[in-house]
Amino acid sequence: MKNKFLLLGIALATLSACKTASSLQVANVKTQKNISINNELKNDEEFVKIIEPYKQKLDKEMNQKISHTNVDLTKQGDNSNLGNLLADYTFDGANEWTKANLQKNIDAALINIGGIRTTIGKGDIWLKSVFEVMPFENEVIIVKMKGSDLQGLFDYYAKHQVNNPVSHLYIETNNGQVTKTLINGKAVNPTQDYYIATSDYLALGGDNMKFFAKGESISTGIKLRDLFIDYFKKNPEVVTNTDVRLNFIGKK
Repeated sequence: MKNKFLLLGIALATLSACKTASSLQVANVKTQKNISINNELKNDEEFVKIIEPYKQKLDKEMNQKISHTNVDLTKQGDNSNLGNLLADYTFDGANEWTKANLQKNIDAALINIGGIRTTIGKGDIWLKSVFEVMPFENEVIIVKMKGSDLQGLFDYYAKHQVNNPVSHLYIETNNGQVTKTLINGKAVNPTQDYYIATSDYLALGGDNMKFFAKGESISTGIKLRDLFIDYFKKNPEVVTNTDVRLNFIGKK
């Protein structure tokens, strides 16, 4: 008897399910026309009128001359003039902040070449030029590290042999091995504390710079791009440095 009721229950459930399924209706789907965004697409005249005053104000600000260079500023090469320049600006700006807030001096600076997005041509340097070079909102970070922990930084350069710009640092490698390292022209003291200026991106391990994790990161609240703008304004005529800071002997 129990089996009969069980079979009856299964049959009723099956019939109910079939009824429910048959009562469902597929919604009508309407296809929409794709609108191609190209030169043939007309401007919304009303919207253009609204934004025009803001556009004019922005254009006026961005086309403001902030400095001048007699040479092209490029990012090519292991000691590029633009890379060295921006690394020096990072050092100088971070050093000002550190002396005022920590009563310490910066020992070196390190930025990544990938963060420098373009070059600056010979002639006047406009505010928009710096936004094109550095479009990111990266912050200047001070990393306090023991001299003994800086070996990770030197090993990184020996392994990758990448032209990430440095300031007040000299790194020499030969066939992928570290052969000479200097900070401010002096050999590294393993027991000394060193203050390295960099970006928050690199301080957090970006570009595989995991060695910064051994240090203490100190936030400055200064945007790297704002610092560059300030220093271009302080230097109406850019003086470039092409001294050798990264010397990869036997680089492939």
